[in-house]
Amino acid sequence: MLRKKENQVVEHKCIRDGIGEVEMHKICESVDELYGKGRLFNRMIIAPGNSIGEHKHEGDNEIFYFLSGTGEYNDNGTKVQVGPGDTTVCNDGEMHGLVNTGNVPLEFIALILYS
Repeated sequence: MLRKKENQVVEHKCIRDGIGEVEMHKICESVDELYGKGRLFNRMIIAPGNSIGEHKHEGDNEIFYFLSGTGEYNDNGTKVQVGPGDTTVCNDGEMHGLVNTGNVPLEFIALILYS
């Protein structure tokens, strides 16, 4: 199967009471494409000053791989700077959030897998 860029599903939404909206390009469009192992595989873009609100993962974990831009990642209350090439993992039972602290879009791949 090939899904051309122009045919990808793109959503814009506020995530977990964050600031502004996040642009979400669905790499996989359904849980079936992940064989029931997860629920999200997206390319995400956060505009400068926007964020994903802090939230807890229950029954799954989330991995971010950063492609471009800079941000502040909240790792269970510890704030760390992230940028291109960095990876974060929020395991089942942990909390995280993300703010674009730079002046260009923060772009990353997000994958949520079931525990």
